[in-house]
Amino acid sequence: MEIIFDYILTVQTFLLIFVIVLLRASIKFVPQNRAYVIERFGKFQSTKIAGLNFIFPFIDTVSADRSLKEQAVDVPEQSAITKDNISLHVDGVLYFRVLDAYKATYGVDNYVFAVTQLAQTTMRSELGKMELDKTFEERDQLNTNIVAAINEAAGPWGIQVLRYEIKDIVPPHSVMEAMEAQMKAERVKRAQILESEGDRQAAINRAEGEKASVVLAAEADKSEQILRAEGEAKAIIAVAEAQAEALRKVGEAANTDEGQKAIQLDLATKAIEAKQAIAKESSVVLLPDSSTEAGSIVAQATSIISALNKGA
Repeated sequence: MEIIFDYILTVQTFLLIFVIVLLRASIKFVPQNRAYVIERFGKFQSTKIAGLNFIFPFIDTVSADRSLKEQAVDVPEQSAITKDNISLHVDGVLYFRVLDAYKATYGVDNYVFAVTQLAQTTMRSELGKMELDKTFEERDQLNTNIVAAINEAAGPWGIQVLRYEIKDIVPPHSVMEAMEAQMKAERVKRAQILESEGDRQAAINRAEGEKASVVLAAEADKSEQILRAEGEAKAIIAVAEAQAEALRKVGEAANTDEGQKAIQLDLATKAIEAKQAIAKESSVVLLPDSSTEAGSIVAQATSIISALNKGA
């Protein structure tokens, strides 16, 4: 009995181990962003994605493990000839990812090598369509054209190219020297243009300042002349008003008896002064007999004033 019991225990242990091994072989845990390509008897059976998956042990096998993450591949440096026959050395970086694990496994033998070679040939082809200056000015457009051309060719491989970046473009030494001379000439030209623009603006500012100064001086002179004229006009008016007031007061005073006497005295005084002046100018003065005395002179002046008053 013991032998039979030991035999049964051994068989059970063997079966348990076999079941464990069988379960372990049939369960496949696929990591995130990966895909397993399953073959059954050497023929494609299915593609297992991330998570828990089951296969038939000893019948199904994992033929390929493909990463679905974005991958970066360095494109080696190569020579290319531009449209204007300039030889360049260009290298870059290619970013792509696997969209279809089945096509990446059975559509091409080594998809990384294939897409790298395709990137090189496409880059040479695109550079041949452009002139040297355009390769530097339109690098983004060049990258876009390369990506579009690669995606069109890599579709049957289950590969999607996300972007292509040119790391460096190295022209021949003679071309670099010519480009440096051209850039130096451009910098000198821009400096001269900026300097001339500065001189032009300074001249404009000076001219505008002088113009404003002349205008302000003219306005100041005009204002001064206006003020002077207004002052002179006011002075003339004031003098005229003073003279009119004086004449008015003289007239009012002359209209009285005392005024008449004052006027007669003033006239007699002025007549005497006039005769004295004549006597100074000439050594001979002829006077009528009746006019030798001052009293007669005053009487004559008085009679003349009286006659004038009557005539008025």
